[in-house]
Amino acid sequence: MDSMKIVAVLGMAGSGKSEVARIFEKNGYRRVRFGDITDEELLKRGLELSEENERRVREDLREEHGMSAYARLNLPRIEEAVNKSSVVIDGLYSWEEYLFLKEKYGDNFLTVAVWTSPATRYRRLNRRIMRKRKADAAASRDRAEIENLNKGGPIAMADYTLCNEGSRQELKKAAEYLLEKFV
Repeated sequence: MDSMKIVAVLGMAGSGKSEVARIFEKNGYRRVRFGDITDEELLKRGLELSEENERRVREDLREEHGMSAYARLNLPRIEEAVNKSSVVIDGLYSWEEYLFLKEKYGDNFLTVAVWTSPATRYRRLNRRIMRKRKADAAASRDRAEIENLNKGGPIAMADYTLCNEGSRQELKKAAEYLLEKFV
């Protein structure tokens, strides 16, 4: 376990965090997407994929399991993956999730924040095919995640921050440079 890393990639919706997580995955990390828990719960409840339903499920799960819910619910997936390789977590959200994983994995747990301006993120979200968001819905989600999910703390305390205002190729280069530091 000492050589294994658990890297959580975090950022606001549309920042490019999943893109960075995929780059880590292509470079040998096993990917654990925290949002899969939401998707599975939507399916279990027979709800369609929508911002309103996703938000309700996220808030319900945190009400039931506490603010570290997604880290706790994904722990079996993380444990299974870390026994085979380093792990990249796509989408850590709350300060409590950060603290839970930092306490569990110590120095083997690192965070990478992907920062992108709201204007750029909202443009990207509006162009998406899957999980498309209009600017007002994206702004509403931002506010809910900051105010209700304590999302700002992990971003502020990230071990590394990538600025993603440019092209996908520029983000890929930055992520690959970062990967070299983790070897």
